[in-house]
Amino acid sequence: MEDFRNGEQQEIYSKKIRAGKRTYFFDVKSTKGNDYFITITESKKRFDDGSFVKHKIFLYKEDFNKFVEALTETVNHVKTELMPDYNFEEFSRENNSGREYSEE
Repeated sequence: MEDFRNGEQQEIYSKKIRAGKRTYFFDVKSTKGNDYFITITESKKRFDDGSFVKHKIFLYKEDFNKFVEALTETVNHVKTELMPDYNFEEFSRENNSGREYSEE
């Protein structure tokens, strides 16, 4: 947990998804004022030096519904309009290249 005294947020909940070379973190954090927001972090290991490249999105409560709606609509468009014959369920287990996709 992070320390409020340093002006940082407290982590309330975390979900990690390993997806091949990438790991995604979904974290719920709280502010000093007991407000909540979500951070979504993509972490990808660089093979040249072993470091990690991270990209982060901050999602605030007033945008939760719009974000979920847009993400769902976009994913459904790909699944139904662009790739209707593709079996997306295979990613729940393992894809063709042998990379595992798992939730933790």
